[in-house]
Amino acid sequence: MQITQWSKGLSVEVGGGGVVSHVGAALLRLLADRSGLTQALSASVARRGFVPGRDRGRVLVDLAVMIADGGEAIADIDVLRHQGEVFGVVASPATCWRALDEVSDVQVRRISRARAKVRARVWALFGQVPAACAAGRSLGDGLVVLDVDSTIVLAHSDKDGAAATYKHTYGFHPILVTCDNTGELLAIRLRPGNAGANTAADHLDVLGEAFTQVPAAHRRNLLVRGDSAAATHTVLDWLTVQGRNVEYSLGWSIGEAGRAAISALPTAAWSPALSADGGIRDGAQVAELTGLLTLAGWPPDMRVIVRRERPHPGAQLSLFEERDGWRYTAFVTNTTVGALQWLEARHRAHARVEDRIRCAKDTGLGRLPSREFAINTAWCQIAAIANDLIAWLQAIALDGDLAKAEPKRLRYRLLHTAARLVHRQHRRRLRIPSTWPWADQITAAFTRIAAIPAPG
Repeated sequence: MQITQWSKGLSVEVGGGGVVSHVGAALLRLLADRSGLTQALSASVARRGFVPGRDRGRVLVDLAVMIADGGEAIADIDVLRHQGEVFGVVASPATCWRALDEVSDVQVRRISRARAKVRARVWALFGQVPAACAAGRSLGDGLVVLDVDSTIVLAHSDKDGAAATYKHTYGFHPILVTCDNTGELLAIRLRPGNAGANTAADHLDVLGEAFTQVPAAHRRNLLVRGDSAAATHTVLDWLTVQGRNVEYSLGWSIGEAGRAAISALPTAAWSPALSADGGIRDGAQVAELTGLLTLAGWPPDMRVIVRRERPHPGAQLSLFEERDGWRYTAFVTNTTVGALQWLEARHRAHARVEDRIRCAKDTGLGRLPSREFAINTAWCQIAAIANDLIAWLQAIALDGDLAKAEPKRLRYRLLHTAARLVHRQHRRRLRIPSTWPWADQITAAFTRIAAIPAPG
């Protein structure tokens, strides 16, 4: 039959040479070196009087490259290790385990400082940081948007810190902050599965680290977005103390006072809401509740904005919502200018953090390798670096669809590409098949990264 014609005469044997796979992963490794990340990590984890057989900064970067390339377990480092013709010497799985085990709490903080230092250099390479968008237009040049959220990472064995979660699953409950402008994973804190969603101390820790990850020149105009778990007195007071350069847009739980205020709103107070593309969204409206609420004890400049929308079929409504058939959500902000519709659309763009979390789980966060909490904490830091490397690669070296592709698509089209390795005049050259549709984009990316000035 013709449907099996493709396999006629096809056989497999061992003995080929000069062909390597996953050559696109070399882009990430080269980017880590040219950006100064490898050297910075080496210095951050160095210990006085200890000279390892494999430089620990190199090991941590190779782990990050392996995770970005799709690796889910430390043993997956063998994919890079057995292609020494391209990658040179790569540490064994046992050495990788030791490197992660050596990362103490002090070194986690030093790694964070190293990442911040390198990030400043990478953002300088951007020329201009990409603008965050909502409702089909920019939120404004120079505005850096930080999205804070938590997620559940399932555990299928009895690992240290794994516990029952509020979603009736079993695993961990990390909290993280992503940058909406660039897609970077700025900060992550691994927590036991039973950690509270609205624990203020954890929010402050991860937000504080995220602020330090933003280069100093870009901290003059920050917007922090989050859901209602972040809208506690402690977090809002802390954000207010940061000054006028920090705005917030956080979800707000509608209580009895809020329901009474909504009932008191006149029909004229409601304005049409905006859709994701900037047009008018049918069946959705926004209004401000600030003047109808007693907000003693909350920041004086805090505003409460509510949205109502006709629910989709089958949606579960509260008793209050069943009275008039609207579904209500609210958020608080200290932004004093701008139309309510625009502020509400800006807040709803926080939903993109779910895309970032999905990509992070596809890039190291979805599976924690060890039974020990400390090693898994170190793994989360390396996974954050892997997510950053992908974001940097797309911003600096890729165009078109590849510059926006999620990790899985990027791996199939770029990172996992095979090529022939040719040796000539003491030089190595990778030759990608001309029939590969993304061959030109890969070679252009290598050229752009190689042109980055070497770190001093």
